[in-house]
Amino acid sequence: MNDTSLKAEQVQINLLRAAGVARRVELVRSVSGSVIDMSRRAIARCHPDWSEVEVKVEFVKLNYGEAIADRVRQRIGLNAYG
Repeated sequence: MNDTSLKAEQVQINLLRAAGVARRVELVRSVSGSVIDMSRRAIARCHPDWSEVEVKVEFVKLNYGEAIADRVRQRIGLNAYG
């Protein structure tokens, strides 16, 4: 499913092709940051009693695995249960 017309999509592709590397990297960083923020907000909504740190550790767990999340918890002195 695509909500962008073929003509609009072609314009977007041409703009991206014309953009320099620095601009494309800037766009990727911006979109990635937005997705990370939305993901953390969703976790926080599901766990309103969690601290910001707990939400961030859960994000790490979901995206990078339990082993890395455990290492983060140890590094910051947060036990596995908050």
